Amino acid sequence: MKLALAGNQNCGKTTLFNQLTGSNQHVGNFPGVTVDRKSGEVRGVKNCEVVDLPGIYSIRPYTSEEIVTRDFLLNEKPDGIINIVDATNIERNLYLTLQLLEMNIPTVLALNMMDEVRNNGGTIDVQKLSAAIGIPVVAISAVKNEGIDELVEVITETAEKKLRPTRKDFCSGAVHRCIHAVTHLIEDHAAAADISPRFAAVKLVEQDPFILEKLKLNENEKDMIEHSVTEMENETDLDRNAAIADMRYSFIESVCEKTVVKCRESKEHVRSVKIDRILTGKYSAIPIFIGIMLLIFHLTFNVIGAFLSDLLSVGIDAVTAAVDGMLTSYGLNPVVHSLIIDGIFAGVGSVLSFLPTIVTLFFFLSILEDSGYMARVAFVMDKLLRKIGLSGRSFVPMLIGFGCSVPAIMATRTLASERDRRMTVFLTPFMSCSAKLPIYAVFTAAFFPKYKALAMITLYIGGMAIGVLCGLILNKTRFKGKPVPFVMELPNYRMPSAKSVAMLMWDKAKDFLQRAFTVIFVATIIIWFLQTFDAHFNVVEDSSDSLLAMVGTLIAPLFAPCGFADWRASTALITGFTAKEAVVSTLAVLTNSGTEELGTVLSGMFSPLTAASFLAFTLLYTPCAAAVAAVKRELNSGVSAALVSFMQCLIAWTVSMLIYQVGSIFI
Repeated sequence: MKLALAGNQNCGKTTLFNQLTGSNQHVGNFPGVTVDRKSGEVRGVKNCEVVDLPGIYSIRPYTSEEIVTRDFLLNEKPDGIINIVDATNIERNLYLTLQLLEMNIPTVLALNMMDEVRNNGGTIDVQKLSAAIGIPVVAISAVKNEGIDELVEVITETAEKKLRPTRKDFCSGAVHRCIHAVTHLIEDHAAAADISPRFAAVKLVEQDPFILEKLKLNENEKDMIEHSVTEMENETDLDRNAAIADMRYSFIESVCEKTVVKCRESKEHVRSVKIDRILTGKYSAIPIFIGIMLLIFHLTFNVIGAFLSDLLSVGIDAVTAAVDGMLTSYGLNPVVHSLIIDGIFAGVGSVLSFLPTIVTLFFFLSILEDSGYMARVAFVMDKLLRKIGLSGRSFVPMLIGFGCSVPAIMATRTLASERDRRMTVFLTPFMSCSAKLPIYAVFTAAFFPKYKALAMITLYIGGMAIGVLCGLILNKTRFKGKPVPFVMELPNYRMPSAKSVAMLMWDKAKDFLQRAFTVIFVATIIIWFLQTFDAHFNVVEDSSDSLLAMVGTLIAPLFAPCGFADWRASTALITGFTAKEAVVSTLAVLTNSGTEELGTVLSGMFSPLTAASFLAFTLLYTPCAAAVAAVKRELNSGVSAALVSFMQCLIAWTVSMLIYQVGSIFI
């Protein structure tokens, strides 16, 4: 049995999915957290899978996430749908419900957040609502795990017995005549395409090209449909889409009038409005956001994260020294000894020491996200982003990009406009991902120890500034046009959930550790091998005679104008294409340095100016291979992925070269 979990954005869908399956999917207090379908087995029910679909407001479809949901429901034919709605906003949420009912799939309505409705003096007559819309209705609270067992029981029974909605018709008057005329006309075509005739008819009235193509109508049938639509528009004095929307909302209003006692304004909402007067104020919003981020960076890179990373570095160096001593006393072959200590321990250990810094940063960011503040940041940034041709909704993928570019690029599916989506994909890699943190941490500690937090913030702001500049250029050239209007639901502020914060921190730590012991582990072994042997596979005494030096020396002249012509620096940048953390591990292997000594060794390779130039290049150059693959997949174009890679390398080299050349004049 396969069940679909569908609902509006930010209605508790992923929380319910976790309750149903026992999964630990990330839950965020802002819209658009789920951008791809996720599946899991329903606990306590054999052979029953539930698929968490992206949050949508309508099966229109305007966005990629709506396409994902529509295609799953039409093509994979789930046995049942759990339609979760926010009971505190039931009128708006039921709009999607009516569209799902038209698909004639066994459906159960899950009224989520009923605890909030009760606490704020509201009620919903579940039995009357069920009778009015023709499907079972279950009151639940996903956060508190209330009503989940009943929901599982009802949906499994509904799906097994194939209890389809008893009502799919919500129209009257001219709209009724139009939809029913189209339904009768295309009934045989819909049956051949295995689509509900009612759903297909409404989609044809709305001019959905996907359904039109599926039904394979002839020109005469298309003309008859247009004639019916024209009559409806003339009689209602509304265009086709407005007439359909008016039909649905009129029905929803009549149902809610009989079944819903609206709750009073919640304390949470009153509190949120008061807080927003300051946090989203015209003059206070951006200074407060900058102040919050400065505090987070200071605590991460100067206080908490720095202390924990230094502590872990001491531990890693102690373990390395102990293993080194044991291998020496054992009399292990010098080459294998070098592989373990100079290759694996130096490479992987140098990266692992920065795990506390990354976890600390995401601890603070997850608090901002879970509290509801991040949604406000997108709202605040809308005005600024419009100047470069994007809407505030583009800020959400860019914000995710500070964690990892791959999910950030996937999150562009939430954008309604294809132009906005493609432009956001091009700009997202300029947001500095967490994989670059080890590079920044090593270099800022070695060359700017008194100004670590300031150097870090300069890098992050620098990446955003270059992204803005590129956005202005793209808006005037490749992506001419205007961004779509920005509409986003602002959730109430809430106390961050300890479980949600811990889960996000664990996700980041797990991802970092997986990369450290897979991609970086393999990369360090390859780097060690290439810098240990020459072209005749003899062990070299000086790594400058190695295979790696031969390759690095060919590339190094490209970076001479940037100030770092050392073959070891250029080699480290190449390995960064696999994973950005590999830049640090490569430098550690090539310089035979432990986590504590690396900064000292690098001060002999770089000056503060060339270090700044190197940091600028690592900030801006092509993201890792996984991110490039994500660009190719999302834009369905290898050419676009290659263009993003080339564009970023060119920009990185140009900015790096300017920093060094201009800096050389003054220093």
